[in-house]
This record gives sequence, C-alpha cells and structure tokens, in this order.
Amino acid sequence: MITAIESSPRKKGNSHTMLQAVLAGAHEVGTITNEVHLRDLKYDPCVGCEACRKAKACTMFDDGMTTLYPLIEESKGLVLISPVHNYNVTAWMKAFIDRMYCYYDFTDSRPRGWSSRLAGQGRKAVIGAIAEQANKKDMGFTLDAMRMPLEALGYEVISEISVLRLFDKGIIVNHANIMEEARLAGKNLAEAL
Repeated sequence: MITAIESSPRKKGNSHTMLQAVLAGAHEVGTITNEVHLRDLKYDPCVGCEACRKAKACTMFDDGMTTLYPLIEESKGLVLISPVHNYNVTAWMKAFIDRMYCYYDFTDSRPRGWSSRLAGQGRKAVIGAIAEQANKKDMGFTLDAMRMPLEALGYEVISEISVLRLFDKGIIVNHANIMEEARLAGKNLAEAL
C-alpha cells in the first residue's frame, strides 16, 4: 500500500495533480493507494511534550494527524509533495513531518542515541517539490526537508521530482514530461515495494 500526501493550500493545483500522476503509475501495477491533502485536515504541530517517548504514540492531540498514523504504519510506500514556500516545504508539510517524531525511540545516554520504529521494514518513498522559480537553488531546502526526515525514519527515497517554472493553478498538466516523470516514479515505487 502507498499513502501519498501533498501540502498545497490550493485545491486541484499543481501539487495535487502531480500526486495523482504518481498514484496513476502505482495503480498500473495494482497497488492500493491512499490520497491525502493536508489542507483538508485540522491538526496541530508537534509541541515537544515528549509524551510519545513513553507512550510510543502521539498522545498530546486527537486530531487530523491521528487519523494518518494507521495509514502510515500500514503503507510501505509514502509519497510527499510540497510546493516551495519561502525556500522550504509548506507549514502543513513541516507540521506533518514533525508529528512523525512519535516513531523515534531514544536511549538515556548523552548524546542520546535514537532509532526509528519504522526502520528495517523495506519502506520506500518518492518526494516532489514544485517551484515557480527558474533555478533549482531557489527551491532552497524543500527536498532536503522531506528527504532527510524520511531517511532518518527508515525510508529509502527512490525518486525525487523537482519541478521549476510553474505557478499557475493546474498548469502542470500541460507539461507531459513532468507528468510522465511523476507517473514513472509512482510505478517504480509500487514495483520496489
């Protein structure tokens, strides 16, 4: 199973459309998928309460993120797509990633050692970022902000999709090369699981 998550504030925009192209590729090989639009959920960012260290789950909140944890745990594949906001992922994506903190276990040593309860399970991911700027450097930390936490959690990121020079809502459908790259990323993800 693959859970695909996008964090654009715009409905049916470029991130949404790219996410659907990734899922179309996964469907070609018969993979079950879930589609999540973070703008449709109400959830709080991590507040660093550390209760999850003992509970092994986020117990501070009962919100939209709570509904995603079972999907994340059941899905061996994960897709994260974000537009570039101020050289980074959107606030919705950042809050989502921070709430994944509950999957870490820590030692009592200093500095603290850590491990992820999602690691060692063959989890794989695809990440994508969409920017209106012309240069990849203007994407800033967007791809890193998704890749690094996913790798720390135990995912192998098998594909990164960088999209430049797109802003107008839904215009990505006019770029067959990008849509094909996204479709192939989804197909490759499904085949790798």
